[in-house]
Amino acid sequence: MSNSLNRRSSHITEGVARAPNRSMYYGMGYQESDFGKPMVGVANGHSTITPCNSGLQRLADAAVEGLKAAGANPQIFGTPTISDGMAMGTEGMKYSLVSREVISDCIETCVGGQWMDGVLVIGGCDKNMPGGLIGMLRANVPAVYVYGGTILPGKYKGQDLNIVSVFEAVGQFSAGNMSEEDFCQIERRAIPGSGSCGGMYTANTMSSAFEALGVALPGSSTMANVEDEIVARTAEAARFLVEAIRNDLKPRDIVTRKSIENAVAVIMATGGSTNAVLHFLAIAHAAEVEWTIDDFERMRKKIPVLCDLKPSGRYLAVDLHRAGGIPQVMKLLLDAGLLHGDCITITGKTVAENLAEVPPLRTDQDVIRAVAQPIYAQGHLAILRGNLSSEGCVAKITGLKNPVMSGPARVFDDEQSALAAIMAKQIVAGDVMVLRYLGPKGAPGMPEMLAPTGALIGQGLGESVGLITDGRFSGGTWGMVVGHVAPEAAAGGPIALVQEGDTITIDAHRLLLQLEVSDAELARRRAAWTAPKPRYTRGVLAKFAFNASSASTGAVLDRFEDR
Repeated sequence: MSNSLNRRSSHITEGVARAPNRSMYYGMGYQESDFGKPMVGVANGHSTITPCNSGLQRLADAAVEGLKAAGANPQIFGTPTISDGMAMGTEGMKYSLVSREVISDCIETCVGGQWMDGVLVIGGCDKNMPGGLIGMLRANVPAVYVYGGTILPGKYKGQDLNIVSVFEAVGQFSAGNMSEEDFCQIERRAIPGSGSCGGMYTANTMSSAFEALGVALPGSSTMANVEDEIVARTAEAARFLVEAIRNDLKPRDIVTRKSIENAVAVIMATGGSTNAVLHFLAIAHAAEVEWTIDDFERMRKKIPVLCDLKPSGRYLAVDLHRAGGIPQVMKLLLDAGLLHGDCITITGKTVAENLAEVPPLRTDQDVIRAVAQPIYAQGHLAILRGNLSSEGCVAKITGLKNPVMSGPARVFDDEQSALAAIMAKQIVAGDVMVLRYLGPKGAPGMPEMLAPTGALIGQGLGESVGLITDGRFSGGTWGMVVGHVAPEAAAGGPIALVQEGDTITIDAHRLLLQLEVSDAELARRRAAWTAPKPRYTRGVLAKFAFNASSASTGAVLDRFEDR
């Protein structure tokens, strides 16, 4: 019996508390014998808000049956979700990152308030994963993460489609390079059913990282939601969780500095989302593990990109799964000495033990490359610094012919005016777009800029126009883009001082983001700058804006040491 179960049992049987507590359970159909079983939460992210989460209920049902079969009593509670794909480009996108914190609060509150012995978290959309894990780490009872699975590709004219296809089609259609019929067909066919967005975008990036981290089962991160293997794997996760409760194996035993290095190694090897930087800073904070933005750059220099995956590559997550999935990627990294094989995982085995039976790299596929023949010799998520971002910012530098440019600033204080300028063809090759007041405090909520970047790519400007922002990018973004610029504009960061026509240099080789303006001129501009009034003064967005830390520390709400 776990320590948490012992504590809960003693709590329930103390004095007059015993009868009321047990009576409530009897009202849910419990028998006397049930009080000796672990009570395990099932944090169910099912909703019909988004295809990412609309296929989760059958996984929750499988988790319940698996927990019962393993001798536990499941207790189901819900967690919310926000669809990034649906909210993109709207005011609703400001709630996306906020939902990470709401989800973590939900899990911590239910697990702590109900004195649960363990928790199985099920999620699909982007913020479900970091929100779920942060909640698991705060509660720190035995826990496992179950990813809801990726989507199958849509099809049109022999081409695979996904959500990014639609955003890029907007740019192609506006540029006159696509017929209205093709545009409408892509819109209708891109999402054929349930599951999370299909490339190595944020959801699949985080699920893959969780598998590498050890909080999810081996082989579970790239399954398709609509296929049956994911249901059986969920029931298996429930059984492993009950065993972890018996052995008192907790999330903070699993999430360590070494296991975070494993996760980041897989993020680099698979060409994952820039959002992983923000989320793993927050995850490390919740785990109380020392980890900074500079650790990503340290890892980037030694981890090659091995997988040819969208957005900058050719394949989707389902193709990666068929080629051997994350276990194959991890095995290659482990054999090359680039992974810590001694890290414990939710299976009770080490990483090396989990990977012992993984076969050699198949020669009949080209989704995954050998370490000796990588797509890129070093990772793709670079941390840039300079007078525009003293705290660091994040650039995705793979897929570009030349990740260096200098050009005139085109300045926008919101996403909508920037998108309107692109659609009106007012942005030309060589420009560097500056989208600001979109950070954690400024927007608030640090929305993603997939609509502008998708439109640029659709117009053929993906490599010739730079875009920098104190907001975020979708995992589906690629191009000459730099996000998470910190300090943000609303906090008085130098990005607030950029003026139309200033020269900006983006140089991934020198890891530089520089405003080519003298220190004296910047000092003059700073003296004239005034902080904008908060855009929200009540409710969840106001609370987020007031409490959020810098993007360089994960945009978390409980970093009280900075105050």
